[in-house]
Amino acid sequence: MSIEVVDAGVLATVQDRGRPGWAAIGVPHSGAVDAGLAAVVNRLVGNPDGAALIETVGGLTVRALEPVTVASDVEPVARSVHVGDVVRVLGGGRQWHYLAVRGGIAVDPVLGSCSTDTLSGLGPAPLRAGDRFAVGPEPESPPHGETVPVRTADRRVRLLPGPRLDWFAPGTLDVMGAAEWRVMSSSRVGVRLAGRTLARAVPDELPSEGLVRGAIQVPHDGDPIMMLADHPTTGGYPVVAVVHPDDVAVVAQAPAGTTVRFTASP
Repeated sequence: MSIEVVDAGVLATVQDRGRPGWAAIGVPHSGAVDAGLAAVVNRLVGNPDGAALIETVGGLTVRALEPVTVASDVEPVARSVHVGDVVRVLGGGRQWHYLAVRGGIAVDPVLGSCSTDTLSGLGPAPLRAGDRFAVGPEPESPPHGETVPVRTADRRVRLLPGPRLDWFAPGTLDVMGAAEWRVMSSSRVGVRLAGRTLARAVPDELPSEGLVRGAIQVPHDGDPIMMLADHPTTGGYPVVAVVHPDDVAVVAQAPAGTTVRFTASP
C-alpha cells in the first residue's frame, strides 16, 4: 500500500471519469464533479486525465507509506513525499478539491469505473480514517507544470431551454436571468438554489423521465435543483432549463452561501 487516510475530512471519495452508458439500467454516470479540474490535477503528476484520484470538500489528510509523487488543486505542483510524510487538502475557495497520486489510486473497477457513486452505492466506499490504497503502474508521461483554473467571483452561467420549459410561466428564463441565485446546499447529487420562486403554468404531475448532468429540476416549492455527477437517471419534477456543459462546474464549485447568475445561451 502507498498511502493511508489519516483524516477523511468531508465527502472524500475515489473518482475518475465515471461510468457512462449504463443509464438504461438505472446506473448514474458518476465520476469527478469537476472533471476539468480533476484532469488538470492528474496531469500535474503525469497521470492520464481520467486516472482515479481523491475528491474531497476539504479536511483530507493522507500519509505516505512509501515514496510517492502527489499534487492537488490546493498545492498545484507535483512533489515527492517520503515514508511518513503527510499531505493535507484543506477546504476553501471552491467546493470540490482533488488529490492525485502518480500512478493513480488502484481500486477494483465496477462497470468499468473506479468512481464512488454516493447515490447507488457502486464503487469503493467513501474514505474513512485508516483506509489504505495502492497506486497503479508508473505512467509514461513525466510530471509537469500546468495552471490550475481559478474560479472568479463573477459566476455567470449559460442556460439552455429545458424539455419542460412550457410547464412554466412565459418568460421564466428571463426571470432566471434577472435573479441572483444563492447556493443553499450542495452534494455530489445536486445543488439546491434559492432566488426567485419559479411559477408553474402546468400544475400536473409529471411521469418520470430521463435526466442529464446540469438539468435544473423544479420541485413543488419552486426552488430549483441542478443535477450533478451522482444524479438519478430519471426524475419526476419538470426540467425548466439545462446548464451549458462547460458551465456546470461553475455552479458545482460555488460554496454554500455564495451566488451565481444565469444568462440565456445563444
